[in-house]
Amino acid sequence: MRFTVNGEARRLTLDPRASLLDTLREGLALTGAKKGCDHGQCGACTVHLDDRRIASCLTLAVQANGRAVTTIEGIVPEDGSLHPMQQAFIDHDALQCGYCTPGQIMAAIACVREGHIGSADEIREYMSGNLCRCGAYAGILAAIQDAAPKMQAG
Repeated sequence: MRFTVNGEARRLTLDPRASLLDTLREGLALTGAKKGCDHGQCGACTVHLDDRRIASCLTLAVQANGRAVTTIEGIVPEDGSLHPMQQAFIDHDALQCGYCTPGQIMAAIACVREGHIGSADEIREYMSGNLCRCGAYAGILAAIQDAAPKMQAG
């Protein structure tokens, strides 16, 4: 299988039943995406496949063949600074234990890119697939609202 991960061409031989999440974590040592429920219900494993958010625990790795995968490790700008969404999560205390944070950030970036930031209710709706067991939802909402104009300007 050949695919691009965080801008780098990769070639792997793998079990056709392997999930993209397990391939990223175990095969490529990219451990940012987390295995939460392993049923696509919590969002901790959210990554982008061809710039669309997906639950990597429900996606077979072979489905990424010839495509581009972006993980939390791949969103850092070339200058090494934090992505605007990462900085906004820090600025608005949008994390507590941090377990869901990579998936929340990847979903939040997709939410902005998809144009679902018209209202707080719309953001909540489009982020509803990502659970935070610590309850940092108010901070997550504030972070998205803060980062959105910065992302759109850049």
